[in-house]
Amino acid sequence: MRNLMILFPARNEADGLSVVVDMIPTAELRRLGWNHRMVLVDGHSTDGTAEEARRLGMEVFEQQGEIGKGVGLREAFDHFLASGDEALVMLDPDGTYDARDIPLLLNRMDNSDYDVVIGSRLRGKMDDGAMGRVNYVGNHILTWTAVALFRHFISDLCTGFWAFKREAIAAMHLNSIAFEIEAEMYAASCHNKLHIGEVPIHYHCRIGTAKLGSVHDGIRILRKLLVRRFFPTPVNPYIQD
Repeated sequence: MRNLMILFPARNEADGLSVVVDMIPTAELRRLGWNHRMVLVDGHSTDGTAEEARRLGMEVFEQQGEIGKGVGLREAFDHFLASGDEALVMLDPDGTYDARDIPLLLNRMDNSDYDVVIGSRLRGKMDDGAMGRVNYVGNHILTWTAVALFRHFISDLCTGFWAFKREAIAAMHLNSIAFEIEAEMYAASCHNKLHIGEVPIHYHCRIGTAKLGSVHDGIRILRKLLVRRFFPTPVNPYIQD
């Protein structure tokens, strides 16, 4: 049996946690040879997210740096590398990503010798209303831009559903603060010549209030792509406490 960390980056996501946990296919993961543990990195929540996570049997890792998804994931990746786990799957616990798709990513990683596998919303099945038109167009533009800059095909740059081998996490050097973290993970994977694959996934309507701002965060993501195209490693990897 191999050890898998299922990582949930969260800030004020108490309402969606139980829905996501109920969808984790524990029996199938065990059949595939995975022992898993659930870890929530809590980004300074104020709605009882951490308490709800503990009630559901999750290990809670408190984000120490400033508020931001990028900061939380970077700290959580260090926590993962300090563990004995062999693989990591991360997904947002807001109900949009279907945890029943986790075996799809792991099987793709195992059977095709990929270091990184993303779950593609744009090639999968979306519920009506799960992604607004502006976000849908913006995701395509950012993805096309990323592929043009880095010359490695993916169909969904901004997905929040990823699977990594341990060596892939160790190879990536990141300095993102907020929602540009996925773009930087893609850029770092390309710079390190990691093998990146993808599978189509299900994408549902969000539980709770959306935090991603279409234009502002889109500009941050585009800027991160441009910077990392010319700087293979971050200039300033510092996390502010």
